[in-house]
Amino acid sequence: MNLKEFYTTKELAELLGVSRIAVFNRIKKGDIKAQKMGRNFVIFKKDVGDIETFLSNLFKLAKDWALSHKEFPDQFYCQNSGIFQARVTKMGSLMMENKDAKAMFSLLVSIAGEIGNNSYDHNLGQWPDTPGIFFGYDLNKKQIVLADRGLGILKTLKRVKPELENHEEALKVAFTEMISGRKPEARGNGLKYVRNVIAKNPINLIFQTGDAKLTLNGGTAVLDIEKVKENIPGCLALITY
Repeated sequence: MNLKEFYTTKELAELLGVSRIAVFNRIKKGDIKAQKMGRNFVIFKKDVGDIETFLSNLFKLAKDWALSHKEFPDQFYCQNSGIFQARVTKMGSLMMENKDAKAMFSLLVSIAGEIGNNSYDHNLGQWPDTPGIFFGYDLNKKQIVLADRGLGILKTLKRVKPELENHEEALKVAFTEMISGRKPEARGNGLKYVRNVIAKNPINLIFQTGDAKLTLNGGTAVLDIEKVKENIPGCLALITY
């Protein structure tokens, strides 16, 4: 069989900018038609249809914004924490009326709030590029996306842990070590809270900073951290549930 006729789950995940787990979830729901080949799934290109349809999601929009120096439409741009908090509150209200989100809306609001507030707390007065964050959500696709073009976790944590050498180490510290209750060190504590919530609930997270990407699946506290090709100058997060 011609390999050019289909994608592996890994190839499609990379193309869509999501995790393999996200692809498997879409296959399970029937959003992506896949066929078993040996012990693995493959997705025929003819069954994917217009790949741009898959690519035109919030995560891709946020990733493109995070990697560029472009301005972004107001509907996703939160210039300051006040605007962000107002939009998070609105998201919570909508989730309370949504059958797929209402059981966990307070948890989803809290972890999105932690991730977003970290961006403001640790870049205040020193944004290297556009101040503020990208924040969007799609209740139909059950996803929340946040991104910033800030300093990133490595530069933030090196202030108190100068021995950190790369983004992978910084991600691990941020999600596992209680550092301090004082700014700017609180970033690590906020993400540790996010990890604890996800470990007990059916919520998934993909989080990238620099050239390191973390995947955390609901119901487990196990971190999957890998080095990736693209380098996000700040942070990029996808929450699914």
